[in-house]
Amino acid sequence: MAELVYRPVVGAALTMFKALDLKIDTQGSENIPRSGGAVLVSNHISYLDFIFTGLAALPQKRLVRFMAKDSVFRHKVSGPLMRGMKHIPVDRKQGEDAYKHALESLRSGEIVGVFPEATISQSFTLKSFKSGAARLAQEAGVPLIPMALWGTQRVWTKGRPRNFKRAHIPVTIRVGEPVEAPTDQYAGAITRRLRERVQELLEAAQRAYPVRPRDADDTWWVPAHLGGTAPTPAEVRESH
Repeated sequence: MAELVYRPVVGAALTMFKALDLKIDTQGSENIPRSGGAVLVSNHISYLDFIFTGLAALPQKRLVRFMAKDSVFRHKVSGPLMRGMKHIPVDRKQGEDAYKHALESLRSGEIVGVFPEATISQSFTLKSFKSGAARLAQEAGVPLIPMALWGTQRVWTKGRPRNFKRAHIPVTIRVGEPVEAPTDQYAGAITRRLRERVQELLEAAQRAYPVRPRDADDTWWVPAHLGGTAPTPAEVRESH
């Protein structure tokens, strides 16, 4: 079926990133299969992460169907676009429908994108992972592809004004080797292994990141354990 909506949206995103002069450094895209189903799993630090996660699959000529909260589908602007790109709405109260939809997509050879932390991490560290991605991969008989993003929080994240100025912000993307999801293992054990892999990729992306904060006012995007002023996971929990 022709991708009448997805490809123009990708083109528009690439044009926007070029206008913003984002420096995107992607490594490991070859780990995304050129054909067949897979669950692409990423950390979540920005409102734009689904776009950057999708970009990582473009070198393999793949389009990613993301699981996203249903409120995005109800929005008058984003709704038609999300449906046109065949993304998967998730109603937190009735998750079974989204799960079935994702399973069908995987079995038909699609790549499904999942953020297993469920919400943006305001500490910019990895939160605990929900086991849905592992269960989907097990049931569909497809691999999990771990990946990590860094720098996207500087463009637009929760609780901060978006930075759509031509700010030359670097974005680092690292994609890891597939993690198998055998049916004779507990989804929880696979999820722990997957989270460890994403953590390794996140640390690799942070090490490779080419800039440091300009001054004391610019340390907000660096996690506390790396010397920045982002809230710790405990502080985030206390504030909710």
